Amino acid sequence: MGAILRALIIVDVQNDFCEGGSLAVDGGAAVASRISRFLAGHSHDYDAVLATRDWHVDPGSHFSDEPDFVDSWPAHCVADTQGAAFHPALDEAIDFVEVVDEVFSKGQHSAAYSGFEGSSERGDDLASWLHRAGITEVDVAGIATDYCDRATAIDAVRGEFEVRLLTDLCAGVAPESTERALAEMSAAGVRLIESVDA
Repeated sequence: MGAILRALIIVDVQNDFCEGGSLAVDGGAAVASRISRFLAGHSHDYDAVLATRDWHVDPGSHFSDEPDFVDSWPAHCVADTQGAAFHPALDEAIDFVEVVDEVFSKGQHSAAYSGFEGSSERGDDLASWLHRAGITEVDVAGIATDYCDRATAIDAVRGEFEVRLLTDLCAGVAPESTERALAEMSAAGVRLIESVDA
């Protein structure tokens, strides 16, 4: 049996998804701060720390002036804008860029919820990167529980990783959809834990 190697995937903790952003999630800035403090004490517990980000260039019908908030959304996380930047609270307790081993950008020309739809600057997709690094287990944190966290965690299970969602390091869009997403993740095989138990 091979060694167990674990990665932390931090999903879409960007300005537009936090308070004051164009598609803000309540508690987003607080999650950024909690992730920073968690990393300050636990980054060395992981064999890799990865981040995903929405990085929209021209995502077509994903953006709408009259969004339905299901398939279409207000413009957000446009590539190379301040809204697409990682939230500054990620640097509260640690230098976030120094801790992160790789960033995966997604959604350049279409909707993309899962981090596994993203690629690094070198063109690596997330699954290939993880497998090449020998990663067998992943923890997921970030924004939003009921959308990109859910999609990323479930795709990680499909990729045959052992997956845990750090629920206190996530923020959801709405209580009902968050509860539904947590149930779906649990049913798919994602373990729901708090960061204190990681």
